[in-house]
Amino acid sequence: MAERTRIGIVGARGYVGGELVRLLAAHPDFELAFVSSRELAGQPLDASIAGAPRGLAFERLEPMDVARKEVEAVVLALPNGRAAAFVEAVRARTPGAVLVDLSADHRFDDAWYYGLPELTREASRDQRLISNPGCYATAMQLAIAPMRDVLEGPVQCFGVSGWSGAGTSPSDKNDPDKLRDNLMPYALVDHLHEREVSRHLAHPVEFMPHVAAHFRGITLTANLHLTRHFDREAVMARFHQRYDDEPLVEVVDPAPWVSRIAGRHGVQVGGFTLSADGRRLVVVATLDNLLKGAATQALQNLNRAFGLPELTGIPHDPRMP
Repeated sequence: MAERTRIGIVGARGYVGGELVRLLAAHPDFELAFVSSRELAGQPLDASIAGAPRGLAFERLEPMDVARKEVEAVVLALPNGRAAAFVEAVRARTPGAVLVDLSADHRFDDAWYYGLPELTREASRDQRLISNPGCYATAMQLAIAPMRDVLEGPVQCFGVSGWSGAGTSPSDKNDPDKLRDNLMPYALVDHLHEREVSRHLAHPVEFMPHVAAHFRGITLTANLHLTRHFDREAVMARFHQRYDDEPLVEVVDPAPWVSRIAGRHGVQVGGFTLSADGRRLVVVATLDNLLKGAATQALQNLNRAFGLPELTGIPHDPRMP
């Protein structure tokens, strides 16, 4: 049996880290070598993460400790602004190691491959430095990309996320009591994902995020102004042409519901609605912010980095991508 590729995770205390631990633990070609978390150091992984492998405990690892680990890849699941020291240490000791950064630290760095496979797959060959897109940014780009060449003016995006998107550090945005019967707007201009999507689509996007009382899943409604008249059939033809060969993107007719995407690995795009003059289009996209918005996409990128089929280790639901 071929030796499995050893992968470590730095900063796995949060919800995304837990999802990635489960995916790697079940992967036929990868082996989870270590998991670092300062807060949980010493605790068994399976005590806090269902589906985690037995026999592994969280470790408290500084950058040089991580660099000394004998692994082929490291996933950085750290808060924004914390990746640099780990990147420097690992690259100095093992220049050929694959690094996947789940934070925003390298999404604006041309030296890093921006890993949204459905849109950037052609540039993924031989990449060792991979920046994982943001969850909202993934939904926005997939909703907009098929119409990118006929956009007129900025695209407005209204997003609603479950509170898992606010992480595990206590705040109003992940307090179920404060979110009950509530919808909480935040960062309504110049949000990080607004800048991220504007950069990678090379088109201005205006983003207004909100957090709601459900735990996981994103609904993203995009308002697109178009340079010419379209009818609904022509719009849907563009989306089908772009995504019908993408196993993790499903084009649907009605507007998708976030309750139907939670816990699944794909994206649904639909609800295509046009104004009377055919020059304003509204599109709705849903995805699970912890999966296709983060952990699933990281696994797609890891699979490609090691020459494996992109969906290896990603469970497939025949009813939905």
